[in-house]
Amino acid sequence: MAMIHEVTPQVGSYKRRKRIGRGVGSGHGKTSGRGVKGAGSRSGWSGSIRPSREGGQTALFRRIPKRGFSNFKFRVEYEVVNIKTLENRFADGATINPQSLVKAGLISSASKPVKVLGEGDLSKKLHVTAAAFSAIASEKITKAGGTATVAARKPAAEAAAPSGSKAAAKPAAKSTPAKKK
Repeated sequence: MAMIHEVTPQVGSYKRRKRIGRGVGSGHGKTSGRGVKGAGSRSGWSGSIRPSREGGQTALFRRIPKRGFSNFKFRVEYEVVNIKTLENRFADGATINPQSLVKAGLISSASKPVKVLGEGDLSKKLHVTAAAFSAIASEKITKAGGTATVAARKPAAEAAAPSGSKAAAKPAAKSTPAKKK
């Protein structure tokens, strides 16, 4: 049996760090493994060289034509809940809203709008309030004797600009007549 003082780490588990800038005899002196000139040899170079940098050649994202449409900036992302999870987690006659869904651990945040989808069967009478319902989900909830209430949401423009902001109160710019020649 091995004694505690005889136990040694596995070979290769420890690697000595590379000591750079300690003279030419070390093999990592002078330029310290950075080569000669160029952005790679400068301090802070990792901040100035992004992965898409192509060394003077026109970058790929500038060569490719920009076409089409994206709703990335203003799309609505829903927290999604299915009927079958409501059936499993809530008692008969329960009132369900975004706060109760967060408390039950079915959604991560009550700040995002909630959409209820119709996967699964529902036998309990539930009173559900959400931002949106699929047609099947709404039908299943009402068929079981419950209610599906759509919560009123503020439009994105109202939510972005406060009611007393200068941008909302600013009048439209007047058009100036063209100069005569």
